[in-house]
Amino acid sequence: MGVVIKHIEYYLPEKVITNIDLAKNNPEWNIEKIEEKSGVKKRHIAEPNETALDLAIKAVEKIFSSSVISKDDIDAVIFCTQSHDYVMPANSFLIHKHFNFKQSVWTFDYNLACSGYIFGLAITRGILETGLAKNVLLINSETYSKYINLKDRSTSILFGDGAAVSVISMEDFGGIVDVILSSSGEKFDSFYIPAGGMRTPKSDDTKKTIIDDSGNVKCLENIHMNGFAVWQFISKNVSEQISTLLERNHLNVDDIDLYVFHQASKLTLDSLVKSLKLDRDKVFLNLENVGNTVSASVPIALKDAELNGKLKRGDLVLLSGFGVGLSWGSIIMRY
Repeated sequence: MGVVIKHIEYYLPEKVITNIDLAKNNPEWNIEKIEEKSGVKKRHIAEPNETALDLAIKAVEKIFSSSVISKDDIDAVIFCTQSHDYVMPANSFLIHKHFNFKQSVWTFDYNLACSGYIFGLAITRGILETGLAKNVLLINSETYSKYINLKDRSTSILFGDGAAVSVISMEDFGGIVDVILSSSGEKFDSFYIPAGGMRTPKSDDTKKTIIDDSGNVKCLENIHMNGFAVWQFISKNVSEQISTLLERNHLNVDDIDLYVFHQASKLTLDSLVKSLKLDRDKVFLNLENVGNTVSASVPIALKDAELNGKLKRGDLVLLSGFGVGLSWGSIIMRY
């Protein structure tokens, strides 16, 4: 018996912003150069009244419509987001209410960004292997657009909104082979939102416009990302983690059938391909049409890989997610 991803569904908001749209509002941008580095041509953006919970509900509805599993067979709901509907309670309780789950179905949220799916799989593995549940709904839903100024090219070009829901179960086929999780708070301010929490509450001052040295427009309530610092950190640490994971399982890079990385940017993924000496045909990319959807990016990519015939049951897959914290994790699994 192994812990497997039984099924994935995802939902993207209807509103789409293309690079042409961004260029109209920012004529001074070299949109071709930005697109070349980011790899993103369009992204789906939540409406002002559309939340991470709303996106998640649509994705969960698709799960139950697929007939893969019924609502009555779910034992737990885990929700990963940094775009909570309320300060409290957690979004997982609102999912519980919306779908009228039994009281025996327990829930919790956790707060992670781009590593969220990998950490979620690791958490769920522990839950299933200890017998606390048989079937878990793992929800990854994010609306980073609400934290972004569209005149900040360091973020607006990259991020899209979306929700993915995975049914994680114990099955006779496949399973997680091994996982490594890592964290470092040393460079937390290379990717963070300075204001809006208890340390620096929202105020008139936190809404004041800031123009950085690169001409990006934002305020203290928006995402502040030092892309170069994050890229440097990822290039070194994620590559080392993946190499360690392969080595301790007596695998080389060619033994993996498909690599599905967090869809951070083309520049970042190209760097990983180069440093690990990977066959580019074995590295799945879908950020061109959805952007960086934070913790939802890996499951959305997995689903798209299946739909595009790049992934099938029995394949040996390496997943890796990395971002805010800084936080990074990698998993090898038999799909």
